[in-house]
Amino acid sequence: MAKKQNKERSSITKVRHTIQYIFLFATYLLGLRHIMPGRESTGGAFDAFCPMGGIETFIPYILTGQTLKTTNLLTFAVLIGVIGVSLLAGRAFCGWMCPIGTLQDMLAGWAQRLSGGGKHQIRGKRSKAKFPMELSPEVDKWARYLKYLVLLVVLIASVWTVYPPLRDICPARALFSFELGEPLLVSVLITFIITSLLIKRFWCKYLCPLGAFLAITNKFAPLRVTIDKNSCTGCARCEAECPVDIPAIPENMRNLECVQCLECVETCAVEDAVVLKLG
Repeated sequence: MAKKQNKERSSITKVRHTIQYIFLFATYLLGLRHIMPGRESTGGAFDAFCPMGGIETFIPYILTGQTLKTTNLLTFAVLIGVIGVSLLAGRAFCGWMCPIGTLQDMLAGWAQRLSGGGKHQIRGKRSKAKFPMELSPEVDKWARYLKYLVLLVVLIASVWTVYPPLRDICPARALFSFELGEPLLVSVLITFIITSLLIKRFWCKYLCPLGAFLAITNKFAPLRVTIDKNSCTGCARCEAECPVDIPAIPENMRNLECVQCLECVETCAVEDAVVLKLG
């Protein structure tokens, strides 16, 4: 039974990584597609395929009937798809499909291996690697509110702008649009890489306005991870593997920060103590 359970747990990680890499590859293809000649015939700018663009252009579209430049009605379709996933499974988009999240996971893994963690980390055990680090609990607690402030500023700024407010400082555009002729975008790219190497999912935890927008769905999404507290031993293995460093996971299963990665399900050593449940 134990071997079978380990196989099932291993398959969760494999499936998630496969889905992550598919979306990452597809996003790079979109970026390449939009630097080719005749880009206007390929559905508009790269921004039109970003769900955050739908949030940025929503208020202007309601007020004027026009989307911001570099976005179009396709942007709303992408956003609606992401919202649909979130209404079912919370922030699963962040943990399974977002290419920015995938790159952050990859960079954090490289930092861990290169700073003393070794190639094969024992699951459920905190790494001895120097990087990535964690902010102090006090700083981390307040820093997580920054993404909600960013979302508010973006919504307000969208009323007066012609282009999406985040366009010139968006890490997605810096990473995938292949338009690095602008020094500011290059700076964003370098900052993204450095912060991702130093702190796990820095962008997700502290700055991502899309994550802030989707966070509330964690409170009521029917597909969710549950913990049987009677079976839980409090070993903290799940906390060691959590990519967004949620503290006291057994008491925080509806936490707004959870990206539904299922690492807690994968890591738990007690059969059926942590399960994915619908309803």
